[in-house]
Amino acid sequence: MSLLFVTGTSTDVGKTIVTAALAATARAAGAHVAVCKPAQTGMGPGEPGDLSEIERLSGVSRTLELARYPDPLAPDTAARRCGAPLLTLAETAAAIDSCADADLVLVEGAGGLLVRMGEFTLLDLAQKLDAPVLLVTAAGLGTLNHTELTTRTLHAAGVRCAGLVIGSWPETPDLASECNRTDLPAVTGVDIVGTLPSGVGRWSGAEFSDAAPGWFDPEWSARHLHPHG
Repeated sequence: MSLLFVTGTSTDVGKTIVTAALAATARAAGAHVAVCKPAQTGMGPGEPGDLSEIERLSGVSRTLELARYPDPLAPDTAARRCGAPLLTLAETAAAIDSCADADLVLVEGAGGLLVRMGEFTLLDLAQKLDAPVLLVTAAGLGTLNHTELTTRTLHAAGVRCAGLVIGSWPETPDLASECNRTDLPAVTGVDIVGTLPSGVGRWSGAEFSDAAPGWFDPEWSARHLHPHG
């Protein structure tokens, strides 16, 4: 089993759509993929959440959600507000380990790297499972600071950053976005390994899955997403 964690520089940078694209790319290469979203917030029982969107776009059917809370807040806050127990690091790690028969397990966090998914952060979970973390970042103004803060935190914790992905590249990029494609690797020391066009989350599953492999660097995909890469 290969593990790849997906986090973002903040909320709404495209983590779920990037996770779906990773899953679709791995499936296209013949990998058996599982996707775990430990905590889903802002959704009631039975409502379609992030994993439903990943299933629709990528065709992956093996998904795992450990906790769901109705308020659209950080998972630990949302859990306390509804009186639910906080997820623990041990139970979450064990749940991910239960997918060990998959070639690739993608784990999508909530918000940014240090948002608490329960009694722990995604960084804590990555350390425990010795998993690399892929960082989804924005294209425009402000992304350099957010991205460098996150990559420095990963480095300080001894967790490998598997690459940067721009979660939504605008049809008409502004000057900051164009400059950031050069500056992001320069300030972080981490390569941009993927760029998703704006709006692809609205595509049909077939269109999305067909196009997804072209959004990532092929050498990077071969190392991280192919079953025998």
